[in-house]
Amino acid sequence: MSEKLKEFVEIPQEFVQDGRQFLTRCTKPSRKEFIQISKAVAIGFAVMGFIGYIVKLIHIPINNILVGAA
Repeated sequence: MSEKLKEFVEIPQEFVQDGRQFLTRCTKPSRKEFIQISKAVAIGFAVMGFIGYIVKLIHIPINNILVGAA
């Protein structure tokens, strides 16, 4: 029974230790890195928005044909 209790206590301790190690390794990005990441995210948003717009543009006439025929 004490092994289960010991295991129950060790798991959160390991989690906290791993979290601390992760945070100590993390570094703040430089201005150049931040701008590069921001540009990549903006391009991704624009591409996904354009794809969604094209899909919607194609979907409207097809939907009108299907619903209009009924």
